[in-house]
Amino acid sequence: MPRAGLDPDVVAAGAAALADEVGLPNVTMGLLAERLGVRSPSLYKHVDGLADLHHRVAVLALTELGDALRDALQGRAGRDALAAAATAIRGFAVAHPGRYAATVRVDVHAPDDPLAAAGARVLDSLAAILAGYDVDPADTVHALRLLRSLFHGFAVLEAAGGFQLATDVDDSFTWLVEFVDRGLRG
Repeated sequence: MPRAGLDPDVVAAGAAALADEVGLPNVTMGLLAERLGVRSPSLYKHVDGLADLHHRVAVLALTELGDALRDALQGRAGRDALAAAATAIRGFAVAHPGRYAATVRVDVHAPDDPLAAAGARVLDSLAAILAGYDVDPADTVHALRLLRSLFHGFAVLEAAGGFQLATDVDDSFTWLVEFVDRGLRG
């Protein structure tokens, strides 16, 4: 019988918090069970193993990121929306590096997979930013990949402590946003 209070969502949230602390590759069923105060076999009543657990963490993270983007973009357009989205992604990835890592390579298992809806919400938010620019519809996918790559790359490097030069990281981030804004307007 499953432990009271433990369900797939609680297990996924526990794994996400643990991933933020120790890194997604270091999350094991044993370590998660220890953190949740159960034995490892108990977790298998709620998730189908490590791959399923990573999938659930990805759904959780993309849902949270989608919420952050929605909130950040409210009432904004153009450069303001671009900066707000970049800041939201950066903030999320830096604050939650483990769960954010789960979003990098994710496979949708079926059309009704919650991962599809969560991922689409994130992409829809980025596409809404592009509506404020004169981007040829044929170039939309390229522009979405550009935004995701730039914002993701900056955030992941920052979260990993990859910016060691003396120049202020916030100044570099502002420069990046301004550069992308000019490029999208051009």
